[in-house]
Amino acid sequence: MADFVMEKTPGAEIKVIGVGGGGGNAVNHMFKHGIRDVDFVICNTDAQAMEASAIRSRVQLGASLTEGRGAGNKPDVGRQAAIENIEDVKKTLAENTKMVFITAGMGGGTGTGAAPVIAQCCKEQGYLTVAIVTIPFRNEGKRRIKQAYEGIKELATYVDSLLVINNERIREMFGDFGISEAFAKADNVLATAAKGIAEIITVPGYINVDFADVETVMRKSGMAVMGTGVSDEENRAEDAVKKALNSPLLNDNEIRGARNILVNINSGSNEVTMDEVGRITDYVQNMAGFDADLIWGNGKDETLGEKLSVTVIATGFPTSIISELSEQSQRKVVSHTLEKESVSSPKSKRLSEQKNENSRNQSTFEFNVSNESKNDEDEFESLYPITSRERSSADKEIDVNDYASLSDDDVDELENVPAFKRRNIRINDPKYKRDRSGYSINRDNQISDRNSYLHDNVD
Repeated sequence: MADFVMEKTPGAEIKVIGVGGGGGNAVNHMFKHGIRDVDFVICNTDAQAMEASAIRSRVQLGASLTEGRGAGNKPDVGRQAAIENIEDVKKTLAENTKMVFITAGMGGGTGTGAAPVIAQCCKEQGYLTVAIVTIPFRNEGKRRIKQAYEGIKELATYVDSLLVINNERIREMFGDFGISEAFAKADNVLATAAKGIAEIITVPGYINVDFADVETVMRKSGMAVMGTGVSDEENRAEDAVKKALNSPLLNDNEIRGARNILVNINSGSNEVTMDEVGRITDYVQNMAGFDADLIWGNGKDETLGEKLSVTVIATGFPTSIISELSEQSQRKVVSHTLEKESVSSPKSKRLSEQKNENSRNQSTFEFNVSNESKNDEDEFESLYPITSRERSSADKEIDVNDYASLSDDDVDELENVPAFKRRNIRINDPKYKRDRSGYSINRDNQISDRNSYLHDNVD
């Protein structure tokens, strides 16, 4: 009888690369709190920031270009710095590396410019590449927001999957904090995202989710969303999955329309039950729609104790569901009404009724409007819609107040006295007269100076 010995294969090697100042801070945060069986790397132009890090695997970008200083908030400098040292980046990725996380705070110089270059390198090496990036807080300024927008569009062309975390969304969820604590919250959310995906692979479970499952969900999947929820409540299964789907990582977006969904359930001393698993997967399936393929697994994490942890990753959307980053055409309704006129100039009751009749009979047209035609103002307002709403409300208040102080006599004058009289314009003045042309075109399309009418006044 022959003995069959299965050759053991090494576990999936995962690298987490922090690019730039924001990415480096996030990776330092992950290193401090720990993610199982991953290697951390930081890449930065700022030598001083790298020296302060406890992470030993470092790549100095653009040493000759920036001389150890930062990129000066210029993405082009960050891009050239990464190109200068891209071979050093390749050396940090071992031959058995299968998956690379790239983390960066978009909007600055190094992260915005260098992250796409490093992502392109990983793509060429065949690694499963996932980018987890943040976009700035609203008060960081329009320039950083625009640079972040452009950097993410470029980054998306090189990664298999892209998760975007809106820092402003974090502020809305957690409230107002000091500057350092606010950015620490952002680092923590970013670390949760990387930890949630990586430990699906590295933490063993009874029903195991391995690298192949993660690759199925995330390879060439485009925009992705994910969330993690933890609960020890009486109905911990329902509570944890609802928290996962209300996570700031989801950027206020639904998972409906996803093609692939990965659900990982971790429990501690109080092991998850079959009924709890059923309630979690049913809830996610109902929220995503029954066209989505759902893969689930479970793991054991003794540090959870009585708690239950649920991580949901959704990918493969037909279009980007994160509206502020969508490069697809959006349908916009354009309506022509007299509503603006009714605010800016008083009208009589008769004209008001006529306006309402015209409004009811107006035509509505739909156009495809590409985001590429948006100006900087439009991009800012689409990224931060609260600003747009506040501005629109203020505009309306100004319009109303323009004529709020008019007396009845003023209104009567506006309605009954022609504008040329109110402005003292003499319409018989020669400068307002136009000579009538004495030329016309005959039936043979020839110009003729003979008037075809009996008198010059055709009326």
